[in-house]
Amino acid sequence: MARRRCYPSDTWDDEWALIEPLLPTPACETKAGGRPEKHPRREIVDAIRYVVDTGCKWRALPKDYPPWRTCYGFLARWAAAGVFGQIRDQLRQRVRRDMGRAPNAVATIIDSQSVKAAETVGRDSRGYDSAKKINGRKRHLVVDTKGLPLFVVVTPADMTDRDAAKEVLFRLRLMHPEITIVWADSAYAGKLVTWAKKYLNLTIKTVSRPKDAKGFVVLPRRWVVERTHAWVMHARRHARDYERLIQRSEALITLAAITLMTRRITQRQSRRKDQPLPREAQRD
Repeated sequence: MARRRCYPSDTWDDEWALIEPLLPTPACETKAGGRPEKHPRREIVDAIRYVVDTGCKWRALPKDYPPWRTCYGFLARWAAAGVFGQIRDQLRQRVRRDMGRAPNAVATIIDSQSVKAAETVGRDSRGYDSAKKINGRKRHLVVDTKGLPLFVVVTPADMTDRDAAKEVLFRLRLMHPEITIVWADSAYAGKLVTWAKKYLNLTIKTVSRPKDAKGFVVLPRRWVVERTHAWVMHARRHARDYERLIQRSEALITLAAITLMTRRITQRQSRRKDQPLPREAQRD
């Protein structure tokens, strides 16, 4: 019997219609052949999304999902094959077209976020960010002017933004040659601007905080990527970095972005219609 979809992270039918064509062809349907998959792929995707949304351990997956080792195995294989990145790019282009924009962005915003790492993160992939007083990892996120993620790179927290930006911008140029402008904060200023212009033909424009500003100030361009960081943090798995491998952390952040875009395209909310509201909301 098919599993009853009762969790907020489960895919709706129209969401699954967006995701299913973008997944790799099952081995049993290729010329090389292979053993048919035992569990439906939709159940696999729902299980992975459940982990991202709730932040639970893989071994704590509810029993109505496929075995956790099976779900984690699909996650590892799809992440290594770049499947999640392709899905993210296809959905981002779809969202931009729906907004009346060109499918590919020419201007982007970059920013980093330091997060604490759990005890499952090894010493070789974590560091101490002395500026933020955080022992963990740093997420370098690149988004378009609408806040839609292009890709994410995770590094130890002790790596400076300028050092990490060289790898990030190099990958950005390879993956998206149409991009010409990158907006950033003052941490990316200096020699990096000249290096990017000379070797990558990218223009980095920095947005600095006004000198006479006091307290919280919304800065042009920069608030877009900071809002995207907040969107990603809505998934409880990303409140802290629990992944032993950096590649897994990048894949799960990409999955959180994919869920945001599928919900936006289908105009779905995270709460299902058949679920009652909390008592506080009912009183309001």
